Amino acid sequence: MVPERTLALSLTWGLGGMALVLVFLLFGTGLLLKFVYQPFPEKAYESVLTLQNSVAFGPLIRNIHHWAANALIIIAFLHLLRVFFTGAFHPPRQFNWIIGLSLFGVVLLSNLTGYLLPWDQLAFWAITICTGMLEYIPRVGIGLQRLVQGGSEVGPATLSIFYAVHTAVLPALLVLLMPFHFWRVRKAGGLVIPKKPEEPPDTRGENVPAIPNLILREVVVTLMLIAGVLVFSVAVDAPLGNKANPGLSPNPTKAPWYFAGIQEILMHFHPVFALFIIPALMTLFLAALPYLNYQTNPAGIWFASLKGRRMALFAAIAAAVLTPICILLDEYVINFAGWMPGLSPMISNGLIPFFILVFGITGFSILTKRRYKANKIEAVQMLFVFLLVAFLILTVTGVWFRGEGMGLVFWSD
Repeated sequence: MVPERTLALSLTWGLGGMALVLVFLLFGTGLLLKFVYQPFPEKAYESVLTLQNSVAFGPLIRNIHHWAANALIIIAFLHLLRVFFTGAFHPPRQFNWIIGLSLFGVVLLSNLTGYLLPWDQLAFWAITICTGMLEYIPRVGIGLQRLVQGGSEVGPATLSIFYAVHTAVLPALLVLLMPFHFWRVRKAGGLVIPKKPEEPPDTRGENVPAIPNLILREVVVTLMLIAGVLVFSVAVDAPLGNKANPGLSPNPTKAPWYFAGIQEILMHFHPVFALFIIPALMTLFLAALPYLNYQTNPAGIWFASLKGRRMALFAAIAAAVLTPICILLDEYVINFAGWMPGLSPMISNGLIPFFILVFGITGFSILTKRRYKANKIEAVQMLFVFLLVAFLILTVTGVWFRGEGMGLVFWSD
C-alpha cells in the first residue's frame, strides 16, 4: 500500500526510478563492452575502433553506454534538486540526503573514469586537465595526483587505474549505496507527502495498492526512458577523436562538461581557491543543509512557501544577471595582479576576489532576507538557488563560450 497522493507525477517526475534504470542499463552495456575493450594504451583506441567497425551492434552499444552515462548525471542532479525543493531532506530524512550526495559523487567519478577509456585526444587531455587540478590541494595535492595518475603524468598506469576503478570499485559502491538509499526512504515512511502550507504535517491521505497503481507508472516511465535513450543513441554517435597524442595538446583543452563550471572558476581565481577552497565550501554547504536549525519543517511543499517561490525566482534572476557581468568584468576590466604588482598571486588573484565574492553574496542574502522577511529555510533556499544558477552559467560559459587559449568567445565569432 502506498499513499495515493504520492503517485502524482509532479511530485517526483520519476527521477529516482529513471536513475536506477540508467544504472542497470550502464551495467548491461558496460559488461558487453568489456568483451572487446582492452585497457592498454597501445590497444585501447584500436579496440574501440574494432567495436565501432567490426562488431555487430557495437556502435549502438557504445552509444547507449555513453549517452546513458551522461543522462544519469542530469537525472541524478535533477533528482537532487527535486528532493531539496520539496523539503525532502528534513528529519527523519537528513542522513539520506548525505547518502544521495555520495551517490551523485560516485556517478560523477564513474563518468570521469570512463571518459579516459577510449584513449583519444579529447579523453586524454580532458583527464590531464582534471588530474592536474589535484596538485593545488594543499599538502596532499601532489601525492594525490600521483596516486590517481599512477605516476607523474597521465599514461599507461593511469588507464589501468581508471579502468579498474570504473569497472569494479565504483560499480561496487553503487550496488552498496543504492539499496541503502532506498531502504532509508522506506524507513522514513516512504516519499514525502505533498501538502499545502495550511495542512498539518501528519496528513497522509488515502492508501492504495502498490500493484497496479505504482508499478504501472514505474513501468511506463521505464519504457519511455529506454525508448528515448535508444532513439538518441541511434541518431547521435558517441564522440571519438584521433588517438591520444601526449605530445600534442588541442587548443582549447577543456575538462568534461560536468566539470566545466569548476574549470571556469579557475579562469577567475587562484587555483587553490578555484580547485580546493570554493569546491570544499560548496560541498560543506550542501552536506550541512539538513542539519541547520530550521524553525519550520515544510516537507512536501514545493519551494517551502509562496514567499519561498518568489525569493527563489528573484535569486535566479539576480544570479542570471550578475554572473555574466562578473565574468565580463574579470575578463576585460578587473586586474588585481596588475593593479597591485607587489602582492603574491595567492592574495591578488585569490584572497582579494574571494573576499569580495563572499562579501557580495553575504550582503545579497542579508538584504534579500530582510526585504522578504523570510524565515531560515526560505533564506537558505534563496542562497541555494543563487549559487546553483551562478554555477550553471559558469558551466555554460566554460562549455560554449571558451575558445582558443580559453579566451572568451561569442557566437558572432
